[in-house]
Amino acid sequence: MIDKSFLKSGHTPTLFAAFLYFDFSFMVWVILGPLGVAISKSLGLTPAEKGLMVAVPLLAGAALRLVNGVLVDHIGPKRTGIIGQLIVLAGLLTAWFLGVHDYSHVLLLGVVLGVAGASFAVALPLASRWYPPQHQGLALGIAGAGNSGTALAALFAPGLAKVVGWNAVIGLAAIPLAIAFVVYLTLAKDAPNQPPPKRWSEYLGVLKTADAWWLMFLYAVTFGGFSGLSSSLTIYFNAEYGLDPVIAGFFTAACVFAGSFVRPVCGAVADRIGGVRTLIAVYGFAAIGLLAAGIHQPSPAVALVVIMLAMMALGAGNGAVFQLAPQRFGKEIGVITGLVGAMGGVGGFYLASTLGFAKQLTGSYQAGFVGFASLAVVALIALACLKSQWRARWPALSGRAAEPVRV
Repeated sequence: MIDKSFLKSGHTPTLFAAFLYFDFSFMVWVILGPLGVAISKSLGLTPAEKGLMVAVPLLAGAALRLVNGVLVDHIGPKRTGIIGQLIVLAGLLTAWFLGVHDYSHVLLLGVVLGVAGASFAVALPLASRWYPPQHQGLALGIAGAGNSGTALAALFAPGLAKVVGWNAVIGLAAIPLAIAFVVYLTLAKDAPNQPPPKRWSEYLGVLKTADAWWLMFLYAVTFGGFSGLSSSLTIYFNAEYGLDPVIAGFFTAACVFAGSFVRPVCGAVADRIGGVRTLIAVYGFAAIGLLAAGIHQPSPAVALVVIMLAMMALGAGNGAVFQLAPQRFGKEIGVITGLVGAMGGVGGFYLASTLGFAKQLTGSYQAGFVGFASLAVVALIALACLKSQWRARWPALSGRAAEPVRV
């Protein structure tokens, strides 16, 4: 899958630094989910409050990705990443020393954690600008596999919370983040072909194109499903099947790993057969998996298999969407990454919060799964209608009519 031409075409140290930065930032971004059982027990939260607690970092990350998208185009990805990492480190250490004592403090911490989620709009352009169009899917897939950091939180946070308390886990999370920061400072470099900064009004021009809105919607379904489930599954397995928080964390980690490591594979597949063709299959499998999750399964093991398959489809879709984005918006990759990534966070906020509200209103999470599955069906239908248009227009629009890239 990784050939010599790929290794020679880009900058491997930067790709690794982008992956590690993304990985540990995502670990921190969703940490309230794996800690959700302990936090809710300590603060006496309702199912809706638990859903909102894990959804707030997703929404904050969505908004801040827009900010990072603009900063990437103006001051470069590396500097933008440095600023974001320092803010998150300061926030984690402040929460550790001062303590998180009530629900409002948890929500405020969630906003700070959103800065870590905004790393998406930095890591992907940092890697993307080093690689030619024919390797975009694989490069962005490798960098984007950093969303596996959500599995690290699910694996270790619940167990550590039992030993040292959930508030201390927030402080301990700063340690791997600091290591990633040092690696980032040492290895990451901005690509030499940085586009010149644009006027603020030019960023709004991207939103005038229907293609941008379609990419935003498609990513809201794939990454929204992935991030929303990553943040909610520990609470889901604990509440729905009575699993111990540590075991529920292991189940969540299995789902996240499945969805994360299929991303670079699917990015490479999209390079070969086309992103649209890949996404059509992705949304079909995602819809089936989410609908199956919407039917209460007889055991947690069966639920794990069903949700794991859905997460694999959603993770695969993340790589395929970003195989398409640079083809249409190569010169605006920073801002389009921010916009598309922001909608991914909005999708995650929607899923995580509706799962919590569904549980409180109906006594079950199933309505939340079914509602999100319907969005995957809409995405599938939309792609089937757009496929021929995109194939005809995108090579010319990206300035590579003589050397078309598969869509």
